[in-house]
Amino acid sequence: MTSTETLTVQSRSPVPILTFHQIAPAPEKGTGFRSLSVAPELFERQMAFLEALGYQGLSMTALQPYLRGERNGKVVGITFDDGYLNNLTHALPVLQQIGFSSTCYAISAMLGQANSWDRHNGVPPSELMSAAHLRQWVAGGQEVGAHTRHHVRLTEVDATTAQEEIARSKTELEQLTGASVSHFCYPYGQYTSEHVLMVAQAGYETATTTQRSRCQTGDSLLELPRVPVLRRTSRALLWWKLASSYEDQRRA
Repeated sequence: MTSTETLTVQSRSPVPILTFHQIAPAPEKGTGFRSLSVAPELFERQMAFLEALGYQGLSMTALQPYLRGERNGKVVGITFDDGYLNNLTHALPVLQQIGFSSTCYAISAMLGQANSWDRHNGVPPSELMSAAHLRQWVAGGQEVGAHTRHHVRLTEVDATTAQEEIARSKTELEQLTGASVSHFCYPYGQYTSEHVLMVAQAGYETATTTQRSRCQTGDSLLELPRVPVLRRTSRALLWWKLASSYEDQRRA
């Protein structure tokens, strides 16, 4: 894709992309962002429920033909933000058993470290996947996407830094995993039109945001909305998020 192309969703029906963070027991009450931890047993029930409903869980690469309107079917994108080790230990076996694929957005300069960007919000440290872990993730049939080098707020750094965070994240992850990295996720969901151009110039094919909605015809492939799945997302609520306009109405 060139910097001047504007590619959009062309699907005949809304396409949901699910957002997960940690697949782990919830931390103690009062902990910051506690809702972003989905218990492993709940995640397993959610994936089995999707399969029972006839959905196919797909990585961003596998989802692209549906977003572009080239294919039609009952599909849902599955994404994990930040690259937590508990995605590998708890989510991968479930995804493999059911036959789903997914995309995990990793932070290339922080592999094997912890979520230090969350410290000021009172979030307990949680280990991130190392390069070796990411290779296991890919070998397990899953995909790696980029989430910058240091989980920066792109709107709070200069253009040179933002460009480096976006472009080098891709090249570093490709070198470390031996796999193509074609998908990006904006940290904190914060970005401008300038950052969208940087993402295009870096060679990414899609980029996801924190905007809530199913993907609709006309949405930019570099500004895709998603559907959050949280600690208390029941199977009934998950179905409602996918099958109705529940999330679409929350688009800002």
